Amino acid sequence: MPLIEFDRLPDDARIWVFAADAPVDDVDAPRLLKAVDSFLRTWKAHGEPLTCAREFRDEHFLVIGVDQSTAGASGCSIDGLFRVLKGIEEGIGASLVDGGRVYFRDVAGLVHGVPRPDWILLAKQGEVRTTTPAFDTTITTAAEYRTRFEGPAGDRWHAKLAPLS
Repeated sequence: MPLIEFDRLPDDARIWVFAADAPVDDVDAPRLLKAVDSFLRTWKAHGEPLTCAREFRDEHFLVIGVDQSTAGASGCSIDGLFRVLKGIEEGIGASLVDGGRVYFRDVAGLVHGVPRPDWILLAKQGEVRTTTPAFDTTITTAAEYRTRFEGPAGDRWHAKLAPLS
């Protein structure tokens, strides 16, 4: 099946958000996307081609989606995707598959990913607030991605980590 434009995925498409722990710059982003596209063009589950898409945004977020109306990704096929991403990490100088970071946008509009203890400290210091734009990397559908990926930290799970002012 084809690699399609991300905006063509149906709302119920399954997605995975991979967040880089360091910005992926204009030199490394094309290498990352070339490797991902190469994999996605041949991605299959139980021998069935997957209709899939990807989007890269804000120097940090690689979002992969699968239209499960024809065939859904299986555990083995998802493992293959993780292997491809793990294999490119050293070449781009950023980890994409290690979790545990909280992503937010600062007042200048730059995206940061910090370990959870640092988020808690930033909240105590008043550097992140209920209105700070935060990213929910735990979402699982295209509809959620389109409507809830970025929004005020006070409306996200981020607020449960530390009191926000």
